Amino acid sequence: MKKAEKRGAPRGAQVLVVDDEPDIRELLELTLVKMGLGVASVGSIAEAKELLKGEEQYALCLTDMRLADGEGLELVRHIASLGNDLPVAVITAYGSAENAVAALKAGAFDYVSKPVGLEQLRALVKSALSLPDRVMAPAKGQQLLGSSQPLAQARAMIAKLARTQAPVYISGESGSGKELAARLIHDNGARREALFVPVNCGAIPENLMESEFFGYKKGAFTGAAEDRDGFFQAASGGTLFLDEVADLPLPMQVKLLRAIQEKRVRKVGATQEDPVDVRVISATHQNLGELVSAGRFRQDLFYRLNVIELVMPPLRDCREDVPEISNAILARLAAQAGGTPARLSPQALEELQRYDFPGNIRELENILERAVALSGADEIGVDDLRLAPPRLEAERGPDNATSGVETLPDYLDGLERKAILEALAKTGFNRTAAAKLLGITFRQLRYRMQRLDIREDTARSEKPPA
Repeated sequence: MKKAEKRGAPRGAQVLVVDDEPDIRELLELTLVKMGLGVASVGSIAEAKELLKGEEQYALCLTDMRLADGEGLELVRHIASLGNDLPVAVITAYGSAENAVAALKAGAFDYVSKPVGLEQLRALVKSALSLPDRVMAPAKGQQLLGSSQPLAQARAMIAKLARTQAPVYISGESGSGKELAARLIHDNGARREALFVPVNCGAIPENLMESEFFGYKKGAFTGAAEDRDGFFQAASGGTLFLDEVADLPLPMQVKLLRAIQEKRVRKVGATQEDPVDVRVISATHQNLGELVSAGRFRQDLFYRLNVIELVMPPLRDCREDVPEISNAILARLAAQAGGTPARLSPQALEELQRYDFPGNIRELENILERAVALSGADEIGVDDLRLAPPRLEAERGPDNATSGVETLPDYLDGLERKAILEALAKTGFNRTAAAKLLGITFRQLRYRMQRLDIREDTARSEKPPA
């Protein structure tokens, strides 16, 4: 067996290069050595496995996808089975999106396409070498609290995802902590020193989407007085979080797919594309699979975004965590007000643990903030919570269906829901036009739709209440 070629300073981090083309191998070696790294290069999977058995500790493995004695994916899986936290980057053929996705799903840290761009390669290497220890670092802001099994599984998945550059799709109900999960992935990964840029896809008018995402050149349109970067450029070196990605219109989905696949964007009014180094994390409370089947979301974009899925559990599946989460929220509210945290009475805590929380953690935060404001006491009682009673039609017989008195909040919510549904129906579910018709801003309409759980996929078949 051919002995591995070694170059570079012995004190530098060591990189294992696996490629059966001598010219490519030499190019990679020279680039890595100029970065001050040591390099061990081999031409086959078998030779790479032999080196991995030795005492040498590698900081990164860079392997071609197609080798004389097998697929690079085999090496990715082999290294993952060793459990030594060695990040693996895969070199794929140009335009081979399927291979790139397969590599990321197999556990690869990232990929680079042929012909290998040296700037992209250097950025990849720097990211891999800056990975933190396996143990999750303290979050910069909130943490994912709770010791229940669903939340423990979510935390373990977040820790795993933080050590890759794979696109992540976070699913879950509204208010279940999808943005917090995305921030934790960023804060505990190789990009933690760069920006985390959250984008609410449903809050951007359709005619501004391309310029907001990709930027524009001076004079590209009326009002473009100077060059401006978009979200992709702002997140360069960091993470771009696309919240409510299901709200993107189909034309924008095409442009987003190309940007993610080619890692290049073209500003509005520009004649050439610029490279971008961005990790994309997306989320939505809607079922993207169903939207793909309905023709409202591109299947190819879905596969690019949904390389790895993280499911955030609803709060009703983590009832044992309600005391810990509630105490943390009360402590945060007290810190903001500069006072002493209020405490929940045993009866109030019991009521919270029985409540279903259709709005999940966001609803719990709102309930406790309201209770603190209205209580005025050190202890929050059941009446201070003002929880909405369960409204189950199965429990309401024909004789007593209208015997109860509807609460004022429920009555007002019903009126608001009716007005929004009527406006959406009149405007063909154009939310910008519906907001104008209602005399509110687009953001206000979107907030109210989330609060009242009005979803476009169900609202189209729902008649406004009489």
